[in-house]
Amino acid sequence: MEIRVVENTAPSAKPADSELGFGKHFTDHMFVMDYEEGKGWHDPRIIPFGYISLHPASTVLHYGAEIFEGLKAYRTKDGSIQLFRPMENIRRLNTSAERMCLPTLDEGVAYETLKAFIRHEQDWVPHSEGTSLYIRPFMFGDDETLGVHTVKRATYMIIASPSGSYYKEGINPVKIMIESEDVRTVRGGTGYAKCGGNYAASTRAGERANKKGYSQVLWLDGVERRYIEEVGAMNVMFKIDGEIITPALTGSILPGITRKSCIEVLRSLGYKVTERLLSVDELFDAVKSGRLEEAWGTGTAAVVSPIGRLMYEDVEYVIGGERIGPLTQKLYDILTGIQWGRIEDSFGWIDKL
Repeated sequence: MEIRVVENTAPSAKPADSELGFGKHFTDHMFVMDYEEGKGWHDPRIIPFGYISLHPASTVLHYGAEIFEGLKAYRTKDGSIQLFRPMENIRRLNTSAERMCLPTLDEGVAYETLKAFIRHEQDWVPHSEGTSLYIRPFMFGDDETLGVHTVKRATYMIIASPSGSYYKEGINPVKIMIESEDVRTVRGGTGYAKCGGNYAASTRAGERANKKGYSQVLWLDGVERRYIEEVGAMNVMFKIDGEIITPALTGSILPGITRKSCIEVLRSLGYKVTERLLSVDELFDAVKSGRLEEAWGTGTAAVVSPIGRLMYEDVEYVIGGERIGPLTQKLYDILTGIQWGRIEDSFGWIDKL
C-alpha cells in the first residue's frame, strides 16, 4: 500500500530526554487512513501532527465507537530501533474493533503502515537509558448521523510521544485499593476490548483511591464482587507458595501483551503459572498466613509494577515488606533487557526497524 507523505514545514524542537515525562510531547507527524463502507480502507497518509476536524454528530462523540493500542519503539545501545511484539498489538486492535463494531485492519497492511510511520519519525526515539517512543494507534467511528448502527465510516490514526523512564528513582512498590463499589466491566461486555469507555468508567474509583493515598484500584468481578480481575491499567499476578497465579481471561479482563510475555518468561524459568479465578478471600488468606510472597502488576508503561500494600474494606496489608520481590525484579530485568537489546531475545519477540 502506497503511503502519501506531507512533510511538516515547521518541525518542533525535540525536548531533552530529562524533560520527557509521559504523553506530553508529540512527534512532528501522524498517520491517518480512512474507511468507508463499500470502499474499504483508503488514502493512507503521513501528515503534520495537528488538530482534527469532526462533524458534531460523529459516532465517536455520541456512542463511544473508539478503540486504541499502546506499544513502544526502543533505541538500543548501537543506535538501532526495535519494537516488542507489534503483531500482538495489531491482533488485539482487531479483536477490539470486532467487539465495538468498527472495521478491522488487514494485519499485513497494519504492520507495514506502523513500521513506515515509525521509520519516518525515528529521530524522535530518545537515546537515554529507560526512555522510549510511545506509539498510540487508535480508531474511531465518524459517521455523520445520530442513528445507532454499525459504523460505516471510520478513521485510523497513529500518533507518537517520546517518553521518559517510568522508574526514575528505582522501582518503588505501589499502594493498591481493592474497589468494592464500582465495577469496571462484566463478562459479555467490553472488558477484553481496549476501548476508551472502560477507562472512563474506572476514573471515579481511581479518584476515590487517590484521595485515600492509593495509586491504583484493584477491580473485582462485576457479578459476584468476589474474584480478582485487574489493577487499573494493568494485569496482576501473585506468587503464592511458589506458584504464580493470575486471573483467567474470562472476557472481562484485558488480554495484556506484557501479561502474556510474563507468563512465557516465568514458564521458561520453570515456575508453575496458573490462570484461574482467584477470590479476594483466598488472596487475603494467603496474605495473613504469609504464603503470599510477591504481587505485581504488568503493563506496557511500567512493564512490571510491584505491589507493596493492599487495602480492602478499610484494612491495609503490607506485601513483601513493601519491597520489590526477587522474582518481580528478575521479570523486569529480563523483559526490559530484551526490549532495549541488552540481552538475547530467545523468544523471537523483537522486530527490528
